[in-house]
Amino acid sequence: MDEQKDASSSSSSSSTGPATPRFHSHHSETTRLCTQVNAELFDATNPRIHRDIIRIIAQYLDAQGYTSTKVTLYDEANVKQQQENNYISDVVRLRAAILDGEWDEADRICASAYLKDKKHILYSVYKQQYLELIDDNESQKAFTTLTKHLKPLESQQAFQGEFRDLCYLLTTKAIQDAPAFRNWDGIASSREKLAEYLQNILEYEIVGRENEQQLLRPNRLVTLLRQAVAYQIESCQYHAESIPLVSSLLSDYAPVVVPNTEQRAFVGHLGNVKCTEYVGAHGNFVASGSSDNTIRIWDTESSECLATLRGHTSRIWDICVDRMGTTLISASGDCTVKIWDIHDLHKPQCTATIPTSRLDSSASSNTASVSAGVGQGGGGDIYSVSLTPLESHIIMAGYDRTIRLYDRVTGRVVQTLHGHDLSVAQAVANPLGNLIISGSKDQTIRFWDTISGTCVKSLRSHLGEVTSVATSDSGMLLLSSSKDNSNRLWDLRSLKRLRRYKGHQNTSKNFIRSDFIGDSLVVGGSEDGMVYIWDRESTSVVQRLDGHKGIVYEAKWNPKRGILCSASDDWTLKTWWFDPANTTAAAAVAASGSS
Repeated sequence: MDEQKDASSSSSSSSTGPATPRFHSHHSETTRLCTQVNAELFDATNPRIHRDIIRIIAQYLDAQGYTSTKVTLYDEANVKQQQENNYISDVVRLRAAILDGEWDEADRICASAYLKDKKHILYSVYKQQYLELIDDNESQKAFTTLTKHLKPLESQQAFQGEFRDLCYLLTTKAIQDAPAFRNWDGIASSREKLAEYLQNILEYEIVGRENEQQLLRPNRLVTLLRQAVAYQIESCQYHAESIPLVSSLLSDYAPVVVPNTEQRAFVGHLGNVKCTEYVGAHGNFVASGSSDNTIRIWDTESSECLATLRGHTSRIWDICVDRMGTTLISASGDCTVKIWDIHDLHKPQCTATIPTSRLDSSASSNTASVSAGVGQGGGGDIYSVSLTPLESHIIMAGYDRTIRLYDRVTGRVVQTLHGHDLSVAQAVANPLGNLIISGSKDQTIRFWDTISGTCVKSLRSHLGEVTSVATSDSGMLLLSSSKDNSNRLWDLRSLKRLRRYKGHQNTSKNFIRSDFIGDSLVVGGSEDGMVYIWDRESTSVVQRLDGHKGIVYEAKWNPKRGILCSASDDWTLKTWWFDPANTTAAAAVAASGSS
């Protein structure tokens, strides 16, 4: 039986929480890893790399006793192996045909399935054939070869302007008259050079095969994974004083630390800051929405404002950013949602305005205005905006009590969900994307099927307006905030309440929101101007971050940088980090809990 665990402000002692791991900050160290993970490290499409991966996986399967799976893997891989053998055979035959001047045979070989994608080879062969036709004054056949074979392969030319000179040869008396072929020394010599080129390709393939026979080191897959984890640990913002034990390989290593110190203050907004979101997974930039009708993008390291996004005519209630950090979506009190292209953070552009009322006319003349399917029963402030897991749809919710699912490709609303009695404070999709979860001022949390648009479940447990909903990364847990001074944790499978977090203030006309920090902590704003962090299991307050001079609306955690960013009524954003030298913060929480 699930026990409900309540925690009042008097039980917020840090001594009841888990032991704090010992970390030191990587931020202050002078040495940094400089090799970035990108596609230039190795070519994943290279046949040699592909075969190496197959061998490594097969070795691991064999070591684990999955013999039949290993055999199946090799059987499927051998199909491609046979294709590569046929490719090598075709290159050998093609080389012989060129040296013998058998161009009909060369044409048949080039048309085979194993060479049709080897454009660099085809270009070289057809170029040789073309030059020989020019040398033999076969202008008509040369023109046919040029247009039929060489033109489609123009991108394979050895240098800029080579194809232009090939065309020029149709009007010259000798091949040497074209600048690119001034050193051409006859058919025989040219054939030998092409044959040498093909021989080099063969040697590369054959040597690569021979090298593959080198001994595969034991436990190669596990060794590579350990090296990857070590790299992640080294490149992390914080270093544990003892070697951490990684319990999962499904996501990058990111230690959960409890922020205890203000790192940066972001000043520039001319009104309260309602929301914040990181731009990109690495946390190098953060965006904020304000009651001054603007969105600002900041550098988290320097706290410099890089760009100000203007276009809304009322306060910004919510923002979200795609995983790549190239698109930002904003929800406003002017009844619109705007989509911004932020590829260039210094020059963001509004690419679309989605009005939620037929009467909306706020879209500017240089911005696409999307109205089809949006105006039915719409109007009022948009309080929430989020993306589905595949980022193909935008979820919008607000004052008019509806939730809308907007297709980014077609530019139309494909679902409009009705059922709440009062305005919807927030709506998000679960990680699988099959449910939309919404929290409303009518004190309910509703669960909607994304396909049918029907409400499949409604929870009424909070004693006040629901101000936020959030799901854990695993999709197993739901966190809700309410104006009954509590945040609640739910099991999404059984929809039973598991925990209740208290100590903060959330009763007035504000959207105070909460969220997860990894798998062990919960964070939320408060009307007393503090950021509260709770232990997820014990529900005890493990940290209160004091620094804002007004209501804290929400706080967002970035695991890559190990920082927390909070948005406040005092017109500022603040980032918080773990300073191992700051021992007074934990002592203050403990003292508060024992008083």
